[in-house]
Amino acid sequence: MAAPPPAPHPDRKVVDAYGKGGFTIRGQLFTGPIVLLPDAVLPWTFGDIAALAFEDFAALTSIEPARRPNILLIGMGPRTQFVTPAVRAALREAGIVADLMDTGAACRTYNVLLAEERRVAACLVPV
Repeated sequence: MAAPPPAPHPDRKVVDAYGKGGFTIRGQLFTGPIVLLPDAVLPWTFGDIAALAFEDFAALTSIEPARRPNILLIGMGPRTQFVTPAVRAALREAGIVADLMDTGAACRTYNVLLAEERRVAACLVPV
């Protein structure tokens, strides 16, 4: 499936495509779950997608507050699942508003928000 990117800054990490267990970001293939930032792609490790904890978002919460994304899109795979209210509250306390959706919607929304120069990140489970 393709997620046609808008035209953000040329060095930004844009989702070109997703599916078959991975993501194509600016022409480079990444397999498995990822943390996607405007300037980096990191592996995302967690225990159980149905039981995400605040610690599973350490790659984002460890970024200095002035540069930290304030919007986090969580692509939960083929269908939306939920995180606990405690995880949402802890992220909000760190200045991050989480929005959960299926992975395809998260990829498309990330590209749009990135093109709008928003402070966005995405944690994505492959489909």
